[in-house]
Amino acid sequence: MTPMNLTANAKNELAPSGKLRAGMNLGNTLFTSQDASGQLHGVSVDLMQELAKSIGVPLEMVVYAQPGQVADDSAKGLWDVAILAIEKTRAQTISFSIPMTEIEAGYVVQGDSPLERVDQVDVSGVTIAAPSKSGYELYLTSALEHATLVRTPNFASSVDVFKQGQADVLSGLKPNLIDSMPKLPNSRLLEGNFMVINHSLSTPLGHAAADGYLRHFIQEMISTGFIAKSIDKHHIIGLKAIKE
Repeated sequence: MTPMNLTANAKNELAPSGKLRAGMNLGNTLFTSQDASGQLHGVSVDLMQELAKSIGVPLEMVVYAQPGQVADDSAKGLWDVAILAIEKTRAQTISFSIPMTEIEAGYVVQGDSPLERVDQVDVSGVTIAAPSKSGYELYLTSALEHATLVRTPNFASSVDVFKQGQADVLSGLKPNLIDSMPKLPNSRLLEGNFMVINHSLSTPLGHAAADGYLRHFIQEMISTGFIAKSIDKHHIIGLKAIKE
């Protein structure tokens, strides 16, 4: 990132406290993981470190358990930049830059379920477990016409609800669903996906200069292969970098 691309206004909006406060979401392990010592790792860490370096400020990580908590704090001045799923409800308070990654979201059902494909799920009487305020739960809230959502605190809770028979269908990011299959021996993944989720670097609404800089930054991260290399380095299956 060349210094001439960073205006004084952009730096001010990205780091008003003199450091980049990155909202880090532990709810999406495809981007962020935490070891026993509390140290954060992952694609999000690599990107935030690179962003802080590009604007010449220290990095401070503001850690959240779930993405909904990050989004809820967008107007409180507690974080400057976060990686979140691009979603129209969140766009009321959050400005999203261009997409940088994509992840498929799908469904798991019990082995004896009559459902075979994703497009068969939205029928009356079907209940779907989904973590409240996750990107795909927000999408399903507006997209479903007949099925009913069973909202849970997080994905692990959704797995438990489904396992206990309190929901007919488990929704989730496909990599997480696949990782959960050993805990659900009598279940199966439905064919297809109900959405492809794009993530982006995001700022609280109203920071036009920061938005412009982040757009340029993401384009450079895509064109240099930085995001794809980070995904490979952390051995993340199911998270794909957007291609030019």
